[in-house]
Amino acid sequence: MNQVMALDLLRSAFMTTIKAATPILLIAMVVGLIISILQATTQVQEQTLTFVPKMIAVLFSLILLGAFMMNTLMAFMNQSFDLIDKL
Repeated sequence: MNQVMALDLLRSAFMTTIKAATPILLIAMVVGLIISILQATTQVQEQTLTFVPKMIAVLFSLILLGAFMMNTLMAFMNQSFDLIDKL
C-alpha cells in the first residue's frame, strides 16, 4: 500500500463518516433551534425542555435513517475489504 492509496482510504473514511452522521446532526440542530426560539418567546428557561425533544427527535431519526446509515457504512467496508484483497 502506497501513500496515495492510504490517503484515498482516509478521505473515503472521512466522507463516509460525514455522510452517515450529517442527517442526525441536522435534525438535532433544527429541533434545538426550534425549542430555543420557543424558549426565547415564552421566557421559559428549563434545561430539560431542550434535552428531551432532541433525544426523541434523534431516536426517531435513527429509526428512520438507520438503514441508510448501515448501507453507507457497509459500502465503505466492502470497498475497504476489496482494497485489502487487491494487496
